[in-house]
Amino acid sequence: MISVADALDNIFALTVEMPVEWVPLAEAHGRVLAQDVSARRTQPPFDNSAMDGYACRAVDAAVGATLTVIGESAAGHRFSGTVAPQQAVRIFTGAPMPDGADRVILQEDVERTGDTITITDGLDTGPHVRPAGNDFATGHILSAPRILRPQDIALLAAMDHPNVPVRKRPTVAIIATGDELVQPGETAGPDQIIASNSYGIAAMLEQAGASIRMLPIAADTAPALRQSFDLAATADLILTIGGASVGDYDLVAPVAKEIGLEQSFYKVAMRPGKPLMAGVLGNARMIGLPGNPVSAMVCTTLFVVPLIKAMLGLGQMPPATIRATLAHDLRKNGPRQHYMRGVLKDGTVDVFDRQDSSLLSVLAHANCLAVIPPFAPEQPKGTVVDVLVL
Repeated sequence: MISVADALDNIFALTVEMPVEWVPLAEAHGRVLAQDVSARRTQPPFDNSAMDGYACRAVDAAVGATLTVIGESAAGHRFSGTVAPQQAVRIFTGAPMPDGADRVILQEDVERTGDTITITDGLDTGPHVRPAGNDFATGHILSAPRILRPQDIALLAAMDHPNVPVRKRPTVAIIATGDELVQPGETAGPDQIIASNSYGIAAMLEQAGASIRMLPIAADTAPALRQSFDLAATADLILTIGGASVGDYDLVAPVAKEIGLEQSFYKVAMRPGKPLMAGVLGNARMIGLPGNPVSAMVCTTLFVVPLIKAMLGLGQMPPATIRATLAHDLRKNGPRQHYMRGVLKDGTVDVFDRQDSSLLSVLAHANCLAVIPPFAPEQPKGTVVDVLVL
C-alpha cells in the first residue's frame, strides 16, 4: 500500500492537459479559460454621464447660475455640438458627454423653465462623469487559467470577444461492474441492488468540468469487461467501479492488464477506499475505484476530481482542507488515513458514529470529511483536526 499523498502524486504524474478549443461566448460559462484574453476596445469608449441631469462646463456650475439648454444627449445618441459658456445639454445616464462639458448637474438640483435652467442651492460637488476607460482600456487582460463565472462572461462580452479559447472537456467513461447491479427503475432480482455509484460520481465529475459517458453495467466475466473497455477506448479517462479487489469475481485488474494496462499503483493506505488502482490503458488514463458507494465517492473526491482539474489546466493540487475542532472524543486510529463523515458547523465538526463504507444515507447527511492521520492517538473533544468540506 502507498500513502494518500503518494497515490495522488502518482495520479498527477499521469496527467495530460486537454487541448484548446474555441467556443461561442454563450457556451463558455463554467468552462476553463485556456489562454489570456485581451480587451479589443476601451470601456467605456467615451466620457459619459453617471446620472440624469444637465451637462455643462464645471466653471458654470454655481448656485443661482442660469444656463441655456441647447440640446439633448441620450444613450446611443450623442449631442453633436459643443457646449459654450452659460450653456447646458440635457443628458441621461450612460450618454456621451458633449464636447466642452466636464460636469453634470443633477436634474433635481435645477429648476427648468422652457430652455433655461437655474441651479438651486442643493447643488453638490459633482462631477458625475465616468471617464473613458474608467472600467478598462484596450489591452486589459483576463488571465488564464480560470473557470469562467457569469461576471467573467460579461467582461469578455464587454471586451468584444464573441468566441473564447477554453480547455476541451475531458471525456470520462464510467464502467460499473457486478452481476448484482441493475439500473435505477429496472426490476431487481432477489440478490441484486441498484447501481448508485456511477450516478453520484458522474454528477461530481460533470461539476468538475468533465463530459461523461455512462456505459452499460459490466457483468463479472472477462468477455463482458473486455467489451466495456473496447467501448471506453476513445475516452480520456476510464473509471471502473467495483471489481478492483482480490476476490474470485474481481476481474478488473487482470483483464485490464491483459489488454495493456500500465499500472501505476494498487492499494492505498486509507479508509474508506483501500482497493484503488490507477494507470494508463492505451491512450486513456484509468482509475479503478472500489465498489462500496462511500469508498468510491471518497476516492473520487480525493483523486479523480483533482485529476480532472489538472487535465483542464487548473494545476495539480490536492483537495483543500480547513481546520475545525472536534465536537466529541475520537478513539485512536489504525494504520490507514481515515476520512470520517460528519457535519461541520460554526467551526466545529461532529463525526458520525456510523462510518461503514456502504452507507450512502450517512454520506448524504455529511457536509465534510474529518481527516484522521494513520496511528493518530485518541483525540479528546476540542482537538483541532483537518476537515475536507464536501
